[in-house]
Amino acid sequence: MGLPNKTLLAIAGAAAALMLVPEAAHAGTVVASSGPSSEQYPVGTQIGDTQRITLRNGDVLTVLDGGRTRTFRGPGTFVLARRGARSDNRTLAALTTRRSSDRARTGAVRGDGENVTNPNLWYVDISQSGTICLANPDPLQLWRADTSEAATYSVSRAGSEGEAIAVTFPEREMLGIWDGAVQLREGETYVISGGTTPTEVNFVFLQDIPEDGEELALTLLANNCTVQLDQMARALAE
Repeated sequence: MGLPNKTLLAIAGAAAALMLVPEAAHAGTVVASSGPSSEQYPVGTQIGDTQRITLRNGDVLTVLDGGRTRTFRGPGTFVLARRGARSDNRTLAALTTRRSSDRARTGAVRGDGENVTNPNLWYVDISQSGTICLANPDPLQLWRADTSEAATYSVSRAGSEGEAIAVTFPEREMLGIWDGAVQLREGETYVISGGTTPTEVNFVFLQDIPEDGEELALTLLANNCTVQLDQMARALAE
């Protein structure tokens, strides 16, 4: 789990740069980058409002700008200030709403070719290993994509599988509740078993949740919560 040192240094540099550059100079933050120019525009890079973005064939760059996203595809030269397609702010609001355990429990049954995605940043995807930032750890809600059948997963601290608890997903429900029998602690690794391969997660508890999309993206970056950053980028790019 975790990112290579080179990537972590880039993230730290981007966060430091954000504090040193005047607000008007950085209009957006790169939240997804792929292709030949991805090293030039790594995730976390600040893009100025009038900065020229030069992309090559195969490049795809997603920039979060004031809670909305712009997606640029190479080849070509682009400027963030120019008008273009952006996502709706309502998408970000839906993605970050802290939902109670009795809401949004039922999900669609996944069929052939259907792409079901985690609808909320604070749901823990049982198929994704990594560091997860939590807005409210009680109760913790686990999320699954395939709701066609009831399923039971076990959750334990790494190395203490004999003390596992069971999390049950009823048929046609996408959420299961991780109760307090296994207490959550920062710095601990937890194993979720029951799928094809076990998932390992650890948690960061956020004291304050930025309402601004760009600030939230930088908070996720600063805490190495790249699973949720990727989730955010995909949702805002749709």
